Amino acid sequence: MSKQPRVIISGGGTGGHIFPALAIANTIKERYPGAAILFVGANGKMEMEKVPAAGFEIKGLDIVGIQRKKIWKNWNFPFKYLKSKMAAKKIIKEFNPMIAIGVGGYASGPTLIQSGKLGVPTLLQEQNSYAGLTNKILAKKASKICVAYDNMEHFFPREKIVMTGNPVRKDILDLDGKREEALEHFGLDPNKKTILLIGGSLGARTLNDSIAEGLQKLTDAGVQMIWQTGKIYEEEMAKKADAHGDKNIKPMAFIKRMDLAYAAADVVISRAGALSVSELCLVQKPCVLVPSPNVAEDHQTKNAKSLVDKSAALLVKDVDSQAKLVPEILALLQDEAKMNELSKNIAALGKPNAAEDICNEVMTIIGL
Repeated sequence: MSKQPRVIISGGGTGGHIFPALAIANTIKERYPGAAILFVGANGKMEMEKVPAAGFEIKGLDIVGIQRKKIWKNWNFPFKYLKSKMAAKKIIKEFNPMIAIGVGGYASGPTLIQSGKLGVPTLLQEQNSYAGLTNKILAKKASKICVAYDNMEHFFPREKIVMTGNPVRKDILDLDGKREEALEHFGLDPNKKTILLIGGSLGARTLNDSIAEGLQKLTDAGVQMIWQTGKIYEEEMAKKADAHGDKNIKPMAFIKRMDLAYAAADVVISRAGALSVSELCLVQKPCVLVPSPNVAEDHQTKNAKSLVDKSAALLVKDVDSQAKLVPEILALLQDEAKMNELSKNIAALGKPNAAEDICNEVMTIIGL
C-alpha cells in the first residue's frame, strides 16, 4: 500500500469552524482511505459532539477564549493555556502527524504552536475576510494559509496565501431537481414564495424577534417561511408561531437537510458567518445578510460587505433589523430583476472545489 497521510485538524467552537474542518477531513479520506486523522478541540464545545458523530476521533483541551469585555474573567486563562499546551504536546508526540491543520477556534492555538515547535508543518484555513488574532500569530510559522477573501495580505505574508474558498457540505453543491422534494419535506405550498431564515447553529435573538414581530406582514404578503430558530429559542418562537396560526410559517430548532432548505428557498435571510456566506455563494440564492455584532473585530459585517460591494447581497444592520428586515425581504420578493441580479453576482463568487484545493495544498506540503 502507498504511504498514507497522518493529519491533525484542530479548532472548532462553532459550526463555521467545524463543518469546513469535516469537509477537509472527508476529502482526505476519500483520496486516502487509509489516512489517520485526529481532531483536537476544546472541551465543552460543540466539536466534541459533532466530530465523533461524523465518524472521526477527537481529543479535547481545557482551553478557553480570552474575554474581551469582562476582563476580570481572564484570571484563569494563563493556567488553562499552559495546561492545554502541555496536553497538545503529548497528543502530537503520541499521534506523530505529518501535518497539523488549524481551522480557527480556541484549540487551534496551542495545538499549532506545539506542532511548530515539534517540527510538524502547519497549514491554516482562515474562513473570514478579517483574520482572527490566533491565526495572525500562527501565520508566522505556517507553511500555507488557505483563504476565502481577497486582500488577505493585510494579515498574512503574501507568499503563503492560497485562494481556495471555504469548504462546505457536499450535499448543497447540487440542488438541481430537489425543489419538489424540498417543498414536500417541509410541508410547503408550491404556489407560495418561500423565505429561508438561518441564524447560525446557535440561533440569533435579533433575527427571531424580527420575524416574530413581522408574522402578520408575512401572512398578508402570502409568503411562507422555513425558520431556523436555534435550540435555545425554539420553544419561545414555536409558541409565537402557533399563536399567530399560519401553518406556512415553519419554526424549527435546527435544519438537518440544508440542501432541501436551500432548494425550497426563493430568498434567504442569514447571519454573515464565513460558512454561511460561502454556502450562499454556491447555492446562488438572493439573500439579505444581518451581520452579528457580537463577534470579534466585527468580522461578520466585513464578510457581508465583501458581497454587498459586488451587488451580490443586501445588508440590514442588526440594530435596524426589527424595523427593516421583514419589509426589506418582502420588497425583494416583489423585485424579480433585483433577485436575478443578486443571484447572478453571488454565483460568480462561489468556490465549489475548496476542500479539494485545500487537500492538494496539504499533500504538497507533506510530499504525497
